[in-house]
Amino acid sequence: MTRQALSEASTPSALPFFDEKLAPLAYPLVRITAGLLLIPHGAQKLFGWFGGHGLAGTGQFFATQLGLQPGLLFAGLAGFVEFFGGLALVLGLLTRPAALGVAILMAVAVFAVHLPNGFFASNGGYEFPLMWGLIALAIFMRGGGRYSLDAKLRLPF
Repeated sequence: MTRQALSEASTPSALPFFDEKLAPLAYPLVRITAGLLLIPHGAQKLFGWFGGHGLAGTGQFFATQLGLQPGLLFAGLAGFVEFFGGLALVLGLLTRPAALGVAILMAVAVFAVHLPNGFFASNGGYEFPLMWGLIALAIFMRGGGRYSLDAKLRLPF
C-alpha cells in the first residue's frame, strides 16, 4: 500500500459531506473566481469601466509611466488578456490558451513593472502579479476540468 493510501485509510474525513459532495467544486471555484477577478481589470483598460481610463488613457500610462512602448499596443494586449482571458476562464472555454496568456501577462507585469518595488503589493511590488501568474499556470496545467465548456464540447483545452 502506498503512503498516500495508508494515510487516507487511517484518517477518516471529519467532514465527509464536503469530501463527497463539495470537493469536486473546488477547482471550478478557483478557475471561475480567477476569471471573475481578472475581467474588471481588463474592462478598466479597454472600456474605461469601473473607474478605469480606457484604452487611450491606459496606453498613455503604459508608455509614459511604465516605459512600455508602444503603450497603446501593450495596454490593448493587457486589457484583452484580462477581459477575454478572464471570460474564457469563467466559462472554461479554451481554458489552457487563456490561462497561458494570463500567466505570460503576469510574468511581464512582474519583471517589467513590479520587480524594482520589492515583494509587497502595498509598495507596488510583485506579490499579486506573481500570485495571479502562478494561479494561471496551475489552471494551464490542469485545463478546464469537468465543469467547463471545454469538457462539454470535448475540446482538448
